[in-house]
Amino acid sequence: MRKLLASPFSSLLAVVFISVISVVRCCSPKDQTALNAFKSCDPDSGRVTDISLRGESEDAIFQKAGRSGYMSGSIDPAVCDLTALTSLVLADWKGITGEIPPCITSLASLRILDLAGNKITGEIPAEIGKLSKLAVLNLAENQMSGEIPASLTSLIELKHLELTENGITGVIPADFGSLKMLSRVLLGRNELTGSIPESISGMERLADLDLSKNHIEGPIPEWMGNMKVLSLLNLDCNSLTGPIPGSLLSNSGLDVANLSRNALEGTIPDVFGSKTYLVSLDLSHNSLSGRIPDSLSSAKFVGHLDISHNKLCGRIPTGFPFDHLEATSFSDNQCLCGGPLTTSC
Repeated sequence: MRKLLASPFSSLLAVVFISVISVVRCCSPKDQTALNAFKSCDPDSGRVTDISLRGESEDAIFQKAGRSGYMSGSIDPAVCDLTALTSLVLADWKGITGEIPPCITSLASLRILDLAGNKITGEIPAEIGKLSKLAVLNLAENQMSGEIPASLTSLIELKHLELTENGITGVIPADFGSLKMLSRVLLGRNELTGSIPESISGMERLADLDLSKNHIEGPIPEWMGNMKVLSLLNLDCNSLTGPIPGSLLSNSGLDVANLSRNALEGTIPDVFGSKTYLVSLDLSHNSLSGRIPDSLSSAKFVGHLDISHNKLCGRIPTGFPFDHLEATSFSDNQCLCGGPLTTSC
């Protein structure tokens, strides 16, 4: 990697290098050449298997110095010569620029690729699917563009995918559900279009799904309520239409649901019960009509509820959870009345 650290942190770089100087001689000749760029080596195997450099103030060295990390420069293609590499983490340095070298897809042993929190540009390598052992792919908070490569759905070992806050365009691949091992899919704050692929319904391990702040359209699929381990669902700030599936809000495993700032219509399904445990439910800024479901009063727990900026009418139910909510949770509706609003019924 060129220009590993800005000059104020040259002392930190020296500390890191001192810890590996004694083991450099054990590396194979090919890896020694590559280490001109990365200066790291595993003393047991004689091969470079792990590069983990994380910025911010998470590192104890930075915390002690009272400063946060900043690394500039770009990722040197020499990293692709480290053929035994299993982990490449260059995250949260804020200043790493340039594109991901396409040759990164030749690192057949790579399990973790984390380049989040930088200024990386360009597209996700088209042949990313060659990394058959990849379990974590985190490219969040960069300046990447282009579409999700078709080959990405070949990463059958992938458990964590995060592309949040980039400029990724196009649709979510129709066969996205072939990624059966995924438990976290975080694609929020991009420019994605199209609808939610039906193939996702077969992802039995999926616990967290964030598609917020994109341009996703169409209805919320009914099958989404049948996903047994889904606990976090963020679909806010899209162009979703139609009703809210009753199966979704009756899913006892769902802890956080944000469906706000869409164009959802119809009534709020009256499907809540004693197994309902919602840390947060946000249905605000839609076109929902009708009354607030009485069954919400029978929920085991409702922490945060926001149904403001809709077309709801009628009296706000009394008792839990309504007795601990503020007026802002119900404001700007068509004709809601009763506490905590000042409008009497």
